[in-house]
Amino acid sequence: MNSRHMVTIFEGAITDYHRIDDVDQTFHGSEEGSSEWSETLYHKCWIDTVQWHLEDIIRDPHIDPMQALAIKRRIDESNQNRTDKVEQLDSLIVNYLSPPEPNVDARINTESPGWAIDRLSILCLKIYHMNEEANRLDADASHRKKCSDKLDVLMFQMKYLSTAIDQLFEDVSCGRRIIKTYQQMKMYNDDSLNPVLYGLKKES
Repeated sequence: MNSRHMVTIFEGAITDYHRIDDVDQTFHGSEEGSSEWSETLYHKCWIDTVQWHLEDIIRDPHIDPMQALAIKRRIDESNQNRTDKVEQLDSLIVNYLSPPEPNVDARINTESPGWAIDRLSILCLKIYHMNEEANRLDADASHRKKCSDKLDVLMFQMKYLSTAIDQLFEDVSCGRRIIKTYQQMKMYNDDSLNPVLYGLKKES
């Protein structure tokens, strides 16, 4: 359980998606026999990758309004699935690390490991697509240079985020840092908590 392993899985999911490059393609999962940890990481990045392309599509200024609404619904559902996967990752991390009784001076992290891993998945997507732009044959040299410079920044961020995740795991394992799962409690997807949705139920 280290950042390099995570990045390898994320890169595999991104590459697999782009073999067909269609937001409606069927999700088949990673290799047979992979662990629950690896499969959850793969599925998490697949969700992120599909959503990345949905976000591209919905920004078409000429998109049909009904199609845009349908995609917005898909993005909302994707965000919920993304959150669910992050919380699943946090549960797996706690079980795997079996954190000891924290030290008396142990500190609390501002985010759970799962959300740090979420950022790593998105960063892998940014790197993949920025690399595409930096090598676009139909773009001018100025565009490619700007994207190449941005790619350098993203790679720098990858190095630091990866190090931070590895250090967090080490600190949790040694009792130097307390691990907490931050449940998002999203209310707008719940028809018992969203006043617009439960208002409709009352009307019917």
